[in-house]
Amino acid sequence: MPSSSQQRDFDAIVIGSGISGGWAAKELTELGLRTLVLEAGRPIDPERDYSEHRASFQMRYRGLGNRRLVEARQQVQRRSVTFDELSHQFWTDDLDNPYTTSNDRPFDWLRARQVGGKSIIWGRQVYRMGDLDFEANLRDGVAVDWPIRYAEIAPWYDRVERFIGVSGMAEGLAHLPDMQFLPPMPFNVAEQHVRERIADRFKGERLMTIGRVAVVTQRHLGRSACHYCGPCHRGCVSKSYFSSLNSTLPAAEATGRLTLRPWSVVRSLTYDPQRRRISAVQVVDAQSGAEVEFTGRVVFLCASAIESARILLNSASPAFPNGLANGSDQVGRNIMDHIKWGGASGTFEQWPDKRVVGSRPNGIYVPRFRNIGTTHAAFIRGYGFQGGAGRGGWEGSHLRPGIGAAFKASLTKLGPWRMTFAGFGEMLPNPRNRATIHPTLRDRWGIPSLHIEAQWGENELAIHRDMGVTASELLEAAGATGIQPRTDGPSTVGNANHEMGAARMGRDPRTSVLNAHNQAWEVPNLFVTDGACMTSSGCQNPSLTYMALTARAAHFAVEEMKRRNL
Repeated sequence: MPSSSQQRDFDAIVIGSGISGGWAAKELTELGLRTLVLEAGRPIDPERDYSEHRASFQMRYRGLGNRRLVEARQQVQRRSVTFDELSHQFWTDDLDNPYTTSNDRPFDWLRARQVGGKSIIWGRQVYRMGDLDFEANLRDGVAVDWPIRYAEIAPWYDRVERFIGVSGMAEGLAHLPDMQFLPPMPFNVAEQHVRERIADRFKGERLMTIGRVAVVTQRHLGRSACHYCGPCHRGCVSKSYFSSLNSTLPAAEATGRLTLRPWSVVRSLTYDPQRRRISAVQVVDAQSGAEVEFTGRVVFLCASAIESARILLNSASPAFPNGLANGSDQVGRNIMDHIKWGGASGTFEQWPDKRVVGSRPNGIYVPRFRNIGTTHAAFIRGYGFQGGAGRGGWEGSHLRPGIGAAFKASLTKLGPWRMTFAGFGEMLPNPRNRATIHPTLRDRWGIPSLHIEAQWGENELAIHRDMGVTASELLEAAGATGIQPRTDGPSTVGNANHEMGAARMGRDPRTSVLNAHNQAWEVPNLFVTDGACMTSSGCQNPSLTYMALTARAAHFAVEEMKRRNL
């Protein structure tokens, strides 16, 4: 990536280099704009920083990490399912980046500050939202209506998918539209059995497909096909999975119009009330502490949902005393995530001669089936299942009693096949779930931190309870034994790592922050295209929608610039 220069004025400024920021950079540079990308964290060198080929026995702490250091500096980040001894470097330092919550309304703010952002450590599951999702708020009388429908974003889904590479299989579902697919990854023997039995039992009402994943299964735009080495959250030197570092940022660099500046923490955006525009971006150099100012005709805010809200709230001025572009009082409100940890697992005694080979970076997916045609009595919206089948026997061996050859030999014996369904459910937008500027707390660079309050509503809790019931039904239909519904409580809000909301799109500037093109109603040269823009959450992994909305917004912004509206 090109290093920072002494230039201070650009056509476009992109704040954040993750999934949304990378797409903004790619599209804006390819459309002819000199573009500055500001990243708060460090540069990444895959040869130095990626470690997907290292086994646990090669690590100092055998994959568990330095617990004292983690407990001291990454109390929140360690709650991510992809946090381990080697991937911890990609998660933020909680001491440098503090925030507060109420005891009864906790929130797991999982963050990554480096070039590539969370696209280095994301789960790579990608699903389209359909009209069922874009019409949901209007249909249910919840919050505000989306200002777009599926037909308007479908061509941009196509554009994004062709570039990132998505393996999967078509199923013909209206509420989970098919995609531009590369060849799918195969089911293992147990998963194929479960898929067939579900199809036979539920006759299309419920189905199980292979996960739709942004990992290429054949050579694609210079990236090598996945070779199942895993674990992917430690990086991917073959560039088989999509990340902004692997794909969009190199595409932007190839234009010769990209300037990437790491170690650039955005403090605020300066608003010019005479021009009704952002006039400058205020940056703190993360290494030196120096204050730096940059100017650009348009600004794309892609810092991640809650961080983007923080920047807007910290950009208060006489014109916007409650935060930039916040005349609606919606900035920071309607934080959403996906509720998880509901589901079930079961055992199969068949196929003792079969085993899993390699580390497939994907699982299965059961698309939403609740409130599709018939209405559930206890809740609106719905959920899908992810998961898969495998054979273990050695899990948790470091906690088992035993020593010597006999103990070692016992760990080499495979157990039976076990299938797990883990739910991800929709969270309704609620204005009480919000982030506000903390009155006294500051981060390492002296920038005001946030106080975040968020909790599940009764609708989400009802969804969570239903997950265990229906997951058990799927396993029963497949002939599993020893079925165990998950009985512990739901995840903490934020722990699904699908934070969204906080600066929603809408049809009315009185009740939303952004219009149908992700453009701030009150600040025309500001576009917010990360998860903050989401008007509702759906139950699908949301990153693909961020990418499509970003590409669409970038093209709109350039056309507006050509018309001299920006």
